[in-house]
Amino acid sequence: MGVRKRNSAEKIKEANKAVCCAKLRNVPSSPRKMRYVVDMVRGMEVFKALGVLKFSNKEAAAKVEKLLRSAIANWEQKNERKAEAGELFVNTIFVDAAPMLKRLRPAPQGRGYRIRKRSNHVTLFIGTKDNNTKKEA
Repeated sequence: MGVRKRNSAEKIKEANKAVCCAKLRNVPSSPRKMRYVVDMVRGMEVFKALGVLKFSNKEAAAKVEKLLRSAIANWEQKNERKAEAGELFVNTIFVDAAPMLKRLRPAPQGRGYRIRKRSNHVTLFIGTKDNNTKKEA
């Protein structure tokens, strides 16, 4: 590896050290229901977001809370220290549709109605506050 390429790779690695990712795949609930929960915590400080999710009545909130705890653990593993209050924020969080299970339900006069059982993928990025301001500028 050349010197320039190595230096560039080290800069990218240092920039990515402040950001951490966690993914939750094939969650058996509709993306619309999951987006409602995800919108509550977007841009929040992570420990405040954990509190909001813990006391939410939505079923999807428990799954997003577990995902957020996983992302915090990933960040702590990557940076080899514990996260402090007010340090980490939810940079980006989004929900995508996953493959749908298609079923038939019996209907009157020999017909069948199609039932679509939806599922989703959730992707969560957390990082520090100074990293948030750089993206906005």
